Amino acid sequence: MPLSLLIFSYLQILDLMSTVAFMMLGVREANPLIRLAFSLGYSPLAGLLLVKLTVVLLGVCCWLGGRERALARANLLFAFVVAWNLAIVIATAAQIG
Repeated sequence: MPLSLLIFSYLQILDLMSTVAFMMLGVREANPLIRLAFSLGYSPLAGLLLVKLTVVLLGVCCWLGGRERALARANLLFAFVVAWNLAIVIATAAQIG
């Protein structure tokens, strides 16, 4: 597996975990597509897992199609998303505790 796809997959796991963390703290999901996915599954977590599986498959398609640059840009985007989610978790936890 190439490094860019490995990083992409890892960032998807981190995004999933950080999203679950802020949901547990009662923070509302800002992304309307993810909010929609929450209502599609039998639970919000199932919907989120479905989205993450789909996104990883899109990453694999990018890699197979030679779209390494698109994958690298997506990695930058998701690194920012994970950092943002963690900042929200930290800020919310600081207010609670």
